[in-house]
Amino acid sequence: MKKVLFSSLFATLLVATAYYFYFSLPDVTLLKLKNPSSTALIELREQEYKKPGERGRRQQTWVSYGAVSEHIKKAILVSEDAAFFSHKGVDMTELKAALKKDLETLSFSRGGSTLTMQLAKNLYLSPSKNPLRKLKEIVIAHQLENALSKQRIFEVYLNVVEFGRNIYGVEAAARHYFGKSAATVDLVEAATLAALLPSPRSAKQSGLAARRNSILNRLASVGYLSQRESQNAQQLAPAKKAEEAEADPPPAD
Repeated sequence: MKKVLFSSLFATLLVATAYYFYFSLPDVTLLKLKNPSSTALIELREQEYKKPGERGRRQQTWVSYGAVSEHIKKAILVSEDAAFFSHKGVDMTELKAALKKDLETLSFSRGGSTLTMQLAKNLYLSPSKNPLRKLKEIVIAHQLENALSKQRIFEVYLNVVEFGRNIYGVEAAARHYFGKSAATVDLVEAATLAALLPSPRSAKQSGLAARRNSILNRLASVGYLSQRESQNAQQLAPAKKAEEAEADPPPAD
């Protein structure tokens, strides 16, 4: 009798959890025609910056997909998600590798996130690293892929991704770090912007120049530039403003 009662309660809990999970999912179809005015990450950062001693206001200017330099698009793709235009929101090979490492270390530190998954997290979720949040991220990523074109997904990503304290989107980042529009950023500048993405609020402490050079090498490996061009570009120092991005206490980026 107790076993039957326990099974019944467990099944009820499972159904209730699934019901809550499903109905708490966002309506991503709104992104077809409307640009998001904010994101979960931006709102989180704004709460953090309300603390005493914090400063600045949000820098963000929305631009169309066509108004972003191809250099920026290529640099971000080779850095963050080389298979973006071929997967359906989740890169199963990378996700399996991430899950294997996380289970081995019990740290849940390796994300395995595609651009679409990153966008799902930035738009709708907290940055906490736990299996349930990751599951929701995967489900929302599938929703985004079903509702939007790849170009639209990438466009939204390019406009909301964090590039530093109060700096969101490639247009604001290009103007802040290089004093020019995202349409006119050169290849080295584009690689520098892409290199900021893993740790946008603590670039100096996390090897910005080394990451930028790694991205330049990847661009050369896929034929976007020659090895000689890559080597010459690597001799240049990163933009001072980018290298001096202020360090925050370790955030859950």
